[in-house]
Amino acid sequence: MKISPLQIGSLFAPVPIVQGGMGVGISLSGLASAVANAGGIGVISGIQIGFQEPDFYQNSVRANQRALRKEIQKAKEQSPKGIIGVNFLTAMQRYTEMVKIAVEEKIDIIFSGAGLPVELPALIQGSQTKIIPIVSSAKAAAVITKLWGRKYNYLPDAIVVEGPEAGGHLGFSREELEGNTRQTQLPVLIQEVKKVLQPFEAKANRKVPLIAAGGIFTGADIAKVLKLGASGVQMGTRFIATEECDAPPQFKQLYIGLQKGQIGLINSPVGLPGRALQTSFTEEVAKHSIPVKKCLGCLKTCNPKETPYCISEALVQATKGNQQEGLFFAGTNAYRMKEIVKVEELIGELMKEIHMK
Repeated sequence: MKISPLQIGSLFAPVPIVQGGMGVGISLSGLASAVANAGGIGVISGIQIGFQEPDFYQNSVRANQRALRKEIQKAKEQSPKGIIGVNFLTAMQRYTEMVKIAVEEKIDIIFSGAGLPVELPALIQGSQTKIIPIVSSAKAAAVITKLWGRKYNYLPDAIVVEGPEAGGHLGFSREELEGNTRQTQLPVLIQEVKKVLQPFEAKANRKVPLIAAGGIFTGADIAKVLKLGASGVQMGTRFIATEECDAPPQFKQLYIGLQKGQIGLINSPVGLPGRALQTSFTEEVAKHSIPVKKCLGCLKTCNPKETPYCISEALVQATKGNQQEGLFFAGTNAYRMKEIVKVEELIGELMKEIHMK
């Protein structure tokens, strides 16, 4: 199969692969720059990015802001010609401030999901930063595209369409995920989103590239969605098993040699289910709530007195390999990872598999 570059406005990625943003601390400057150097789009996770700063628990706001600048600058230094993005949850506190910092640091792309990033076009005015919403339905794609057009005369630079097999926070109810209906399948979502975008594209006289995500593991998977009309793919979990992934060795090793049954759903304080490794922590959370010791103010909607657990602390503990207190997000195909390889080797393997299709 012939492969076209992934074009997002004035940006051209020779490899049509976006490395998904994984937090806390799984995709920082190390992984993002490695993917960008290999021709793809590297993405830093902006979620509680300051967790390694000495004052994180005393002043997480300043720690996060400082760390965001550091990681963007470091990624750009390590990949001066590559494309670097950052991922922010719309549901996070200080969303506006963090987006503005990323724009000040001249980030190439901002990816934003976990809610509709309604005001995002206003935050990047006067910059070269591209903005890409992450959606899980044609309805959400239509709503955000119509809203941005009416309020800002702005068409999304691209859209990530994330299916139900993704890791981390999902845009589906537990009933939808467990029902596994045709309407939630990624190929159907791609076609539906393409259809609702057609009138907007015709009016603007340009295409909105679709980036397919969720459960994509092999080059054959990539070729399949490209043939359906996607311009590229987003892959997160597969990049965990790379040398350049920013997570420590003990984190990565948990993903090597998993069994299929060790990956399942968990309720999240964000509001919708997430997909993660099944550990003693997820077993505990399924039985009862875990009291929040110190609220880090990460989510707009979270009430520390009512939340089932602290999502920030659970993800920070995961980076330490702590299965008793850590939450390890993973896509449905995480069990297929057998070894840790270099990013360049992984992308080379994927591209070779695409060419064979």
